[in-house]
Amino acid sequence: MGFIAELLVLAINIYMTVIILQVIVHWLVVFEVFNASSPQAQNLIGLLNRLTDPVMKPVQKFVPPIAGIDITPIVVIIGLELLKYIIVAILA
Repeated sequence: MGFIAELLVLAINIYMTVIILQVIVHWLVVFEVFNASSPQAQNLIGLLNRLTDPVMKPVQKFVPPIAGIDITPIVVIIGLELLKYIIVAILA
């Protein structure tokens, strides 16, 4: 695999990790394991939202929640995996 393909795949993997971290932090807040009112928590939540919102918000407009659960992260991760496959197929 070429250098550019490896770099793009790495960036996508990092972005997927950020999405997974956002989901974990969200559930920790929902189950009151994580105190969202502390300044450190607000900074972390704000950072994760700023990193993921540019991709997640447009997808949320088209993907309705199922039984009250937002499946947007799953849809985005599947899309990113598909993008990785395409990148490897084209650039490898």
